Amino acid sequence: MDSATKDEMQPSLPPGSSCPGPEWPEQERAEQLARGAALKWASGIFYRPEQLARLGQYRSREVQRTCSLEARIKSVVQSYLEGVKTGVWQLAQAFEAVQGTREALDQAHGLLQGMVEATETLKPLREQVAQHKQLQVLSQLLPRLRAVPAAVAHTRTLIGAQRLLEAYVCLRELEQLQEETWAPLGGLELPVFEGLGPLAEALGQAVEAAAGVAGRLAREDPALLVAAVRVAEVDARHTTSLELPPRDWQRRCLQALQEGLERTHFGTPLLLEPGALAGWLEALRVALPAELATAEALVAPCCPPHYKVVRLWAHTLHSGLRRCLQQLLEGPKLGAADAFALLHWTLHVYLGPEMMGSLELGPEADVSQLEPLLTPENIEQLEAMFVTQIQVNVAQWLQKALDGEVAEWNREQEPGTDSSGFYHSPLPAIVLQILEENIRVTSLVSESLQRRVHGMALSELGTFLRSFSDALIRFSRDHIRGEAMAPHYVPYLLATLNYQSALSSSVSVLQPDGAASGDLAPVEAGLDELQRRICRLVLEALLAELQPLFEALPSRRWLSSPELLDDVCERTVRFCQDFRRVRNPAVQLLLAEAERTVVLQYLRALMQGRLVCRGADERIQAAQRLQNDAAQLRELFLGLGLEESVHCAPVLLSLRDLLNLRDPMLLGLEVAGLRQKFPDVSEDHVSALLDLRGDVSREQRLAALSSLQAGPQPSLSAGHRALFSLVPVPTPALSSCLPSGPCA
Repeated sequence: MDSATKDEMQPSLPPGSSCPGPEWPEQERAEQLARGAALKWASGIFYRPEQLARLGQYRSREVQRTCSLEARIKSVVQSYLEGVKTGVWQLAQAFEAVQGTREALDQAHGLLQGMVEATETLKPLREQVAQHKQLQVLSQLLPRLRAVPAAVAHTRTLIGAQRLLEAYVCLRELEQLQEETWAPLGGLELPVFEGLGPLAEALGQAVEAAAGVAGRLAREDPALLVAAVRVAEVDARHTTSLELPPRDWQRRCLQALQEGLERTHFGTPLLLEPGALAGWLEALRVALPAELATAEALVAPCCPPHYKVVRLWAHTLHSGLRRCLQQLLEGPKLGAADAFALLHWTLHVYLGPEMMGSLELGPEADVSQLEPLLTPENIEQLEAMFVTQIQVNVAQWLQKALDGEVAEWNREQEPGTDSSGFYHSPLPAIVLQILEENIRVTSLVSESLQRRVHGMALSELGTFLRSFSDALIRFSRDHIRGEAMAPHYVPYLLATLNYQSALSSSVSVLQPDGAASGDLAPVEAGLDELQRRICRLVLEALLAELQPLFEALPSRRWLSSPELLDDVCERTVRFCQDFRRVRNPAVQLLLAEAERTVVLQYLRALMQGRLVCRGADERIQAAQRLQNDAAQLRELFLGLGLEESVHCAPVLLSLRDLLNLRDPMLLGLEVAGLRQKFPDVSEDHVSALLDLRGDVSREQRLAALSSLQAGPQPSLSAGHRALFSLVPVPTPALSSCLPSGPCA
């Protein structure tokens, strides 16, 4: 490429520009890199001398390459310049179009301004046209508008006469006329229609009032009830173009049905006297089923099916009753009778076949969806209230019965007897009847209440038994001290033993079915303790009579004559003659304890050391006396009716053998045999018996006492009754004790 061509392609600088270098820094860097690459290539090619011969070829090749590149660059620049020229032409055309559009918009804006001014001049004309149309409509409706006040008055008259359907027709005609004038007048409400709102409200109130006494109207004037319901239903389907608040007569009608029903039965606050709740519940038992029957037979045919009148009646009565009972429980505390009546009525009568569980009540009543009248908390509250008050009442009744019984113990007359001759008193029957009736009657309510009352009854019976025992102690103490001498002290003690037997034999009636057998254990323990207390008091009285007689036993007179024991037997027979009025098994226990008391006193007398035999003859006499006395006591108590298997008198025969032994060297065997029969015999007892013999040396005594320690110690059998352990012995001399004995 020659220099001229290069000059033509060189871009001309704008006037005033003094920058001879490239236009962009990137271009300058690119040129530097290109020169560097060319120099590197040339230095590599012409590094060796033999390559210089080919310099002309390289020059011509580079000239051709340069020309090719320049041609391609020229073509690209030419294409770019043509594109720029086309773009400039298009921009010029667009600018001319925008100028034309702006001129057209300016012309349209001017035309619109002119039209607005023309419209403002026509506004009075439009108002005149609108007034003309309104006057035209009013002129056409004027005869009907003049009749509106009279129609309103007539409609009020119809409402007052309870002609609800006719009143509703008149109201709808007036509202239709109001709609016809409302649109043409542009929503303007004429003063003549101001009374329609109160008129519609008066009709709605009449519909509510009729629905509120639906039960009575269904019996007396069903047409009025039907009219009220139809008015509410028709109005619910009516639509209007007037901007009026919704009347919602259908909802108000249903609400009036519910409120009227609740007002009839539960409208007045429930203020009942104590004990009057049962009467109110009984009245509801009669009234509520009758109300449901009326709803099903009379009210339901007067109402649309979707009212579900029977279900509405059942649920409304239930909710009203439930709310009334909640208010009752929040008020003053109920008495025991009222709490019981309410529990029984709500849990059994209300859901029973006479009321909500009646077969005559169809499935449309849907009573299965009813909430319980009383919540579990309410039932818990009523049960606790009932049990608390019943416990107070039972305690008072039992105390009153006990006071009456105790008052008779100081009478001049003996206790009363039954037809069999046994001492008898109504006290056990009264006690058990009071408790059993309370337990039995609560089974009519619920198992939980029965369990509560059963526990309360057993607790109160235990308290009664303790009070009875305390009363016996005071009675005995006053008699013994002489503060209040009872003419028939022992007979009344024996009578109380019959009372205890009657209670013990009949206490099982207090046990309801399914109750744990262990519930009666505390009561049975209390009865056993009472029996022991009575027996102890009787035996103390017997002991008081016999102790003076045993003061002379044993003695020389006792050896030679049975008079001393005859006196004991005679006194015992006289004392025990009233035992025949005690029932079995108490009489057997009492006789056994009496015989045991006599034998214990006999043993106590023997152990006192009042008599020492002087020789073999007196030992034989003493042994014979023991044998005779054992036989006499046996005959005595057999005659009184005591079973021989429980006699304690045979212990005297064992003592007889100890006295009757001729060889003192064999005393060890006899003492060991005595220990086997009576494990509670001690060294002191044996030593006292050996003193009674009077012929036992110290060595023989020690040998006999050592036999108590020899061999295995006998164990107390289950049927063994303590004898010697209850007999005190005077402390013996130290010389008569074993070194290891308790007296050593």
